[in-house]
Amino acid sequence: MLAGEAVVAIWNDIPADTREQFYDWHIVEHMPERVGIPGFRRGRRYIAIDPVTKPEFFTLYELDTIQVAQGVDYANRLNDPTPATAHVTSRFQNTFRALSRVLVSHGPGSGGVLLTIRFGCDAQHIPGLRALVRAAGQAARVTGAHFCQGDAAASSVRTTEYQGRTDIQATPDCFIMIEATDAEALTQIMQDRAMTGAGAMAPYERGLYRLEYTRTKTGFAP
Repeated sequence: MLAGEAVVAIWNDIPADTREQFYDWHIVEHMPERVGIPGFRRGRRYIAIDPVTKPEFFTLYELDTIQVAQGVDYANRLNDPTPATAHVTSRFQNTFRALSRVLVSHGPGSGGVLLTIRFGCDAQHIPGLRALVRAAGQAARVTGAHFCQGDAAASSVRTTEYQGRTDIQATPDCFIMIEATDAEALTQIMQDRAMTGAGAMAPYERGLYRLEYTRTKTGFAP
């Protein structure tokens, strides 16, 4: 299960000439800073397994509640980015960011491989999709199945960190994350036909990722 009732989910690309800076910043400074915010429980970063998965990187922060994502402590960091944060994020490409409520989180733990699916969804179809996600969580070698709904208003607030950026795409309406021990376990999970039958709206933006880095709760000293 996820470690809270809300998440901040970020998909992004990074150009080759900023790649080493991105890794150094994200591991040493940025994720420790974010997880040090009160109410942030855990951060994870993933990288695409195959060339068809876009964007290449996926970062997930697990929060106590959606109010943490809308609160002053997080806003203070977003409005006072470090020099490294300002530089590296200015190089982001194809960024999707969602401050989201967790509607379903089922499973015994995290897995080394993650499937993400971004899609549209009307409120009336959420119960059917909840059931579909719970069923996916019962599949062999699946360790977690999660269904999240983006908060478009909260996600679109333009803080200092996001001013002037042209890489940010529309906030995902909904997204599903399925964790497993290996990529093969996810090949038949959440197929388009089943999602459409449950009321999800195409296009379905799928990505298959492997875990690179996890940061649990810690203090942060800039």
